[in-house]
Order: sequence, then structure tokens, then C-alpha cells
Amino acid sequence: MKLGFIGTGALSAAIVTGLKAVADNEVTVVLSPRNEAIAADLASRFADVRVAADNQAVLDACDVVMLAIRPQIAPEVLTALRFRPDHHVVSLVATFSQEAVAALVSPASRITRAVPMPMIAKRQGATIICPPDPDIATFFARLGTAIEVANADEFAALSVATATFATYFKLLDTLHGWLQNHGIADPTARDYVASLFKALGHAPDTAPEASFLHLAADYATRGGLNEQVVNQLTDKKLFDAFAESLDSVHRRITAPRRG
Repeated sequence: MKLGFIGTGALSAAIVTGLKAVADNEVTVVLSPRNEAIAADLASRFADVRVAADNQAVLDACDVVMLAIRPQIAPEVLTALRFRPDHHVVSLVATFSQEAVAALVSPASRITRAVPMPMIAKRQGATIICPPDPDIATFFARLGTAIEVANADEFAALSVATATFATYFKLLDTLHGWLQNHGIADPTARDYVASLFKALGHAPDTAPEASFLHLAADYATRGGLNEQVVNQLTDKKLFDAFAESLDSVHRRITAPRRG
């Protein structure tokens, strides 16, 4: 595989870093020069990664092309390029439908949408892929977990879950700040919060048949401290507001977009 990236930001860097951690990979990578610092750093670290002169040079050198650009500039960037019919285009632009991407990369017709996570740099996390594609599934399975879905609506719903990362860390930051305000200095406060939630992240694996609601009940002993917090947040409709924010993200992802 000769793999090219149109757009060289944090996500492209994570994919390349994870890929080059695989001992037996034979993938040649060609990077867009758009983010010069990130592209130069990757090229300096990996022998078979190079920076192209421009985006068209990426296309000319590669058979698989990952689109890793912001949706706001995607139409302008992509319509200026000459794609080939044999290009396999992998779109990482979450808010662009299959049809919108197809209109921008014609005459290329083999198009796969994918949503990898930044933790792919450590070969962790899941990448959702639509429609199912054995080559792309194999590629991302080596970098974590590949989840193939055939239905665009299902793909959109799963994509919404990826909009919660910042909220998760804001929760940890709130807890971290509260501990500091009560006399717990760093690094003790940060290490304790990180350790707690790292351990909690393994709970679904230790009880694979249990629902998340069941796990919540297990940790919320009747009359206990966990029950107090979850009940207070429920009374304040915090979880209802959270669900409403997910609905808002879903509407944004599924809104018609023209290429």
C-alpha cells in the first residue's frame, strides 16, 4: 500500500505513529505539506515517510488517500485536485456523507468513511468504518479495533460518541480542581484521579454481561456516597442535558452537506 494524507494534523500524526509501531508494516506514507511542522517531524522519525511538494503530488504518488482536513475547507481543497479512478479514498471528515465525498473526489469511486481516535497512536481504541471494506478494516485492526457498519445511520450514531472526549476530561478536571481546593497538591491529585478512572475503564471488561446501568447500580450502594452524587446530578437533569447535547451533535453530523 502507498498511503497518502491530504491534511497533516494531529489525527494523521496519530495514524502514522501507530502504523509505524507495527513491526512488519510495509506501507509507504506520503504526507501533505499543509502542516509543515507535523509533517517534517513524522518524516524525520520514520524512514519510509516523506513530505510531498503539494497535495496533488500526494495523489500522484499514492493509491490509498486519507482525507484528514477540516470540513470547512474540504470543498475548496478537494475540488482543486485531480483524483484517479483507481484511487481508494478514505474520508476522515466526520460531517461529510458518502455522497458528499464522492462528489468532491470524482472520478474516484471506491470511498470508505472512517472515524479513528487519537489514541490510535498507541494502537488503542476503536475505528468505525462504513461501508465495510476488508482492506481498510485490516489496516485499522492492526492499530486497535476495527468496527465495520453497513448502514450510514448507524455510522452517524456511533460517530456521535466520539464527541464526548472533551466532556470526559472536563469531568476529570473538575474533580482534580476540587481536590486541589481541598488541600491535595499535584501530582497526588492528578495521579489519583487518573488512576481511579483508568481502573473504572476496565470495569465493563470484568463484567461483560452487565449493562452500564447495572454497573452504575453496583457502584451506587444504597444510602452511599456514589448514590448521593448520581441522584443529585439526576435531579438537576444533568444527564438529560447530556443526552440533548448528543442529539444536537447527531443533527449536525446528519445535516445535508453539499460538496
